[in-house]
Amino acid sequence: MGHQNKFSFRVRYGETDQMGVVYHGNYAQYLEMGRVEWLRSLGFSYKQMEKDGIMLPVISLQMHFRKSATYDDLLTVVTKLTKTPVVKIEFDYEIRNEKDELLVTANTVLAFMDMRTSKPVKCPPAILEKLNSV
Repeated sequence: MGHQNKFSFRVRYGETDQMGVVYHGNYAQYLEMGRVEWLRSLGFSYKQMEKDGIMLPVISLQMHFRKSATYDDLLTVVTKLTKTPVVKIEFDYEIRNEKDELLVTANTVLAFMDMRTSKPVKCPPAILEKLNSV
């Protein structure tokens, strides 16, 4: 357990405010990019899960801002699974700049939901199998 993934990208101009720093609301998207890449690194995609009738809404989001990111910074999102998923999946994150300064720490909890019934379901067995083999 504790599978993690790193994903890097550059801050775009449109993600910054009038002071040239990344608008705080954009960090939620950065975390989502981290989760998508975490899943992809295991060989899964959100798209495929949705085709299989499962959605993953965020039910909890916590962020702690330590230092601002600015336009054209190269950021790295480190996404780490905290424990074996059952009906919920929880991630811890760090967002760092290219100087390896810690900018943001965050945590999200998502629920596996059946798209037809809008009821919670268990984590797909294929994901659990993959996690146990990493």
